[in-house]
Amino acid sequence: MIKILAFDADDTLWHNEVFFQEMEKRFSTLLENYLPQHTVARELLQTEIKNISLYGYGIKAFMLSMIETAIRITDNQVTSADIEKIIGFGQELLNKPVQLIDGVENVLKKFNGNYKVVMATKGDLLDQERKLKKSGLERYFHHIEIMSEKKEEDFKRLIRHLDVTPEEFAMIGNSLKSDILPVLALGGYGFHIPYHVTWSHERVEASVEHEKFKALTSISDLVKFL
Repeated sequence: MIKILAFDADDTLWHNEVFFQEMEKRFSTLLENYLPQHTVARELLQTEIKNISLYGYGIKAFMLSMIETAIRITDNQVTSADIEKIIGFGQELLNKPVQLIDGVENVLKKFNGNYKVVMATKGDLLDQERKLKKSGLERYFHHIEIMSEKKEEDFKRLIRHLDVTPEEFAMIGNSLKSDILPVLALGGYGFHIPYHVTWSHERVEASVEHEKFKALTSISDLVKFL
C-alpha cells in the first residue's frame, strides 16, 4: 500500500549530531572555570529546550542558546572574546561539509521511480537547504518538507499535501520521538534506523510493538522490506 517514502535528513541521510556534541564539548571546556563541564552541558541543554518555542531547531538556535547559557552561568562575567569564540563555534558548524551516511545514495537510487521519495525534516530552513544542496541528494526527492516541528499535526498536514492516506505513507528516520511514533499514531508506517548518538531531547525510553513498525540496523536494510 505504501506510495510515499519520507526520509528524515539529520543523522538519517547525513551525519549531524556528532558535530553538535563536539561543539558542546568545546563550549563546556571554554566555561569550565565557572562550572564543571558536565554541569555546563546540562545547563546548555535546559536553555536549548526552553528556547525551542522561540528559535526552533538548528545551528543558529544552538549558537544563541550557548551565548545565553554563558551569560547566565558566568553571572554576566563572560568576556566579549569568549562570546566571539562561541559565535565562531556556530559558524564552524554552519560551514561543515556534509558527510553522507553509508549506503544512502544507493538506497535513494533504488527507490526512485518505484515510490514518491520525500525528504521530511525539521530545523532551520536556510541551514537544511544548505545541507541538502551540499549533499548532492536533491535530485532524488519528489518533494522537500522542512518543518519547525514533527508532531502528529505536522505529519497530518504533510500527508494531506501529498494527497495520500496515512496508510500509504512510510517514514524513515533515526528518532523514535520525532520520526516514528507520530506517524504510527496516524496509521502510517515507521522504519527506525538508530544513529550511534542521539540528542538528549530526542531520546525516549520506549519499546515499540506495532504491526507497521520495523527497526533496522542500517538504511541499506530498507531494501529488504520494500
